[in-house]
Amino acid sequence: MDETTHLLPKARTGIAGFDEVIVGGLARNRLHLLEGSPGTGKTTIALQFLLAGAEEHEAGIYISLAETERELREGARSHGWTLGSDIEVFELVPPESVLDPDQHQSLLYSSDLELGETIERIFSAIERLKPQRVVIDSLSEIRLLAQSSLRYRRQILALKHYFAQHNSTVIVLDDLTSESTDQAVHSIAHSVVHLDQLAPNYGGERRRLRILKCRGQSFRSGYHDFIISTGGIQVFPRLVAAEHRTGFTGEALPSGIAELDLLLGGGITGGSSTLILGPAGTGKSLLVLHHIAAAVARGERAALFVFDEELSLLIARAKQLGIDLAAMRDEKKLFIEQMDASELSPGEFSHRVRTCVDREKIQTVAIDSLNGYQASMPEEQFLILHLHELLQYLNRRGASTFLTIAQHGMAGADMKQPIDITYLADTVILLRYFEAMGRVRRAMSVIKKRTGSHEDTIREFRIDHKGISIGPALKEFQGILRGVPTYVGQRGPLMGEPA
Repeated sequence: MDETTHLLPKARTGIAGFDEVIVGGLARNRLHLLEGSPGTGKTTIALQFLLAGAEEHEAGIYISLAETERELREGARSHGWTLGSDIEVFELVPPESVLDPDQHQSLLYSSDLELGETIERIFSAIERLKPQRVVIDSLSEIRLLAQSSLRYRRQILALKHYFAQHNSTVIVLDDLTSESTDQAVHSIAHSVVHLDQLAPNYGGERRRLRILKCRGQSFRSGYHDFIISTGGIQVFPRLVAAEHRTGFTGEALPSGIAELDLLLGGGITGGSSTLILGPAGTGKSLLVLHHIAAAVARGERAALFVFDEELSLLIARAKQLGIDLAAMRDEKKLFIEQMDASELSPGEFSHRVRTCVDREKIQTVAIDSLNGYQASMPEEQFLILHLHELLQYLNRRGASTFLTIAQHGMAGADMKQPIDITYLADTVILLRYFEAMGRVRRAMSVIKKRTGSHEDTIREFRIDHKGISIGPALKEFQGILRGVPTYVGQRGPLMGEPA
């Protein structure tokens, strides 16, 4: 961040997350361009900007060349807003002579008169109200009236200088509906904000914004997801893990299962990430729940983000196994959130996790599962990078993170996972089905642990009404991880079988 950032006074927009992206707000007494196709949220942002000014007793004016005053006020009411006396809606309707075919003159171009009259009416309104905040909607109308790019650019320059003399912070909207690709305003405006709306093949629209330029101050670059809901716009600033560095000492955290802690070389290291791999039904979620219960028993707070399973079913199933998630939630020791897979963007999910961790001082985070995370965003790119930033952020906050992935297939050597993040995780626990003595059994092994030593054995485990119980190492079998082991020794110590 350069020194000029602190020299420019800022006008707060009142939009959650956007002021963080633009580092404090829009520069005062400057002209800013907000562009995007119809439906991307330009009008909503502009109204929130004026409402934020009204809260600070700054007069504002919405100059509309496209929508009627009634449409704007009804749109504001849909969000629960009332445009009070500090905000004036100035509707610029076409002059009556334009609407009357008998009044159409032929010696002069009507645009010469219309543009001049429009600008004069804008200046008259500014002189009368003397607003600190101005919105002009939209540039498409001025561009059409100007007809030539030269005249259009000169008119925008004249508006810019006029508003600068009157100490007004101005947002001009451009709906990009004109056939012209003239970007003259980009070079004139102090900042340019571009809005996008994406329509995936399934699910709701995904919206994002990007700051194309911003003179004299730093800003958060790249795309930032946002949503429009009742109450206005909410922006989710792109997570940059490098901005969050906190010192912590990672120590071994027991799971509450002695044999599992032996496998893990004493337990999971605090502030690290653990990936649990295995086919459906092997106990990945239950293993995570054991770690959550152990964390709560240590006096920590935990958060569980569920993508796949219905929350009520998960709570009921966990209680049957001796883990009372509802009681932990009621005591504010566990925060559980059901993720709506078809309505979520990567930026919104990262923001939810970050907000929960920061606000509630969470020390254990579980995401179940990454299959659901990936399925909720089938057309998004760079999901691995989103996960990388999220895991790095959580690690630097000292939070222990647990992730699950359901591999394709049930047994055999061809097990595959839909998304490979084994290189990102600090610890990898592999769960497998295998066949032995006429039964389908489960085995567990720790494949990787960056933060210390661990057992390289394979142990059988069982799931019963008490949860997970783990047996001794399976030393007399080979090929367990392939699913069909070969017996190579004396009678093996299989769980539930006589010695």
